[in-house]
Amino acid sequence: MPYLAELADLPRHNTSMVRNKWGDIVRQVHQTGSVAITNHSNVEMVLIDAETYRQVTDALATIKAREQGMLDELASRFDARLAVLRMPDAQDKVGALLASRGRLGQRPKVGASY
Repeated sequence: MPYLAELADLPRHNTSMVRNKWGDIVRQVHQTGSVAITNHSNVEMVLIDAETYRQVTDALATIKAREQGMLDELASRFDARLAVLRMPDAQDKVGALLASRGRLGQRPKVGASY
């Protein structure tokens, strides 16, 4: 994907020039990649060529798909944990855990063999 310059670094043209010199603006977009269009010195839009637009939208779709994959993975892990809590003996196990007040039923085992 071509490098997209920061908005402040783009060549600027006001709307009157765009209207009167469209051909020149199009040539500049092809040469520089993008041009900022201003109205009363405020950038209102940026012109980019069609290929750059396709590349940007493809990159965005890739990012969205990756994010959706991550969300699906998290939802799957959540569902697995929720299934454990819905097991018939879950209430008893949670009750026993809370009743222990952090005390262990047996001494922890330590050493290289564990």
